[in-house]
Amino acid sequence: MFKSLKLAIAALFVMATPAAAEFELSFYMGLQGVQDSTGSGTLPGGAPFSRNIDWEGNSLDTPFYYGGRVTWWTQNNIGFGIEGTHAKAYASNADLAALGLSRFELSDGHNIITANIMKRFPDAFANSRFTPYVGAGLGIAIPHVDAQVIGATNRTFDYETTGFAARGIAGMKYALNDKWSLFGEYQATWSDNDITIDADPAVPGQTAGKLDTTLVTHAVNIGISYSF
Repeated sequence: MFKSLKLAIAALFVMATPAAAEFELSFYMGLQGVQDSTGSGTLPGGAPFSRNIDWEGNSLDTPFYYGGRVTWWTQNNIGFGIEGTHAKAYASNADLAALGLSRFELSDGHNIITANIMKRFPDAFANSRFTPYVGAGLGIAIPHVDAQVIGATNRTFDYETTGFAARGIAGMKYALNDKWSLFGEYQATWSDNDITIDADPAVPGQTAGKLDTTLVTHAVNIGISYSF
């Protein structure tokens, strides 16, 4: 998986470099939610489960939801770049009780890293500082898994590479001057997650648990960009 992503990133650099006209750094925050999803798998020890999970985004609780990207814009207004989003997902209290967990959250990031292709439309509005843009990306999900089974002596608390991810973007940029811009955008991410829940070391021979689920996030972002 990492090899494929590295090859994709290298290809983007190769395509962008010859005709590069602009380099842009963007940072954003916003309001992010998570769609319900079906979570299935086994708890540590092998007890199976399958349940619709009501996820919460809690984007304004610390650690906050945020993201950033770098884009190399070519002379034909097609951009190539890399983006990272620190999204979040918390299982509801009702789902925790039903699953036998005291906690399950991806709160130090349901981190989505993608290689992006962007398109902007600087002539969409005549003599205007506004520029609409769209984009899409493919990459990987690297959530920080924070989980604990009720009664367990240990806690799963680590970053995991859980599967492939994708994103879609549609936004509008407002130029403050030739370097700085403000932007607002809608963004969605999709990720296929195969999450490991660590076995309890106090239980001899216990096997690790697994939770498989597809997560879809929706966000409205506000940010600032610097071009050079």
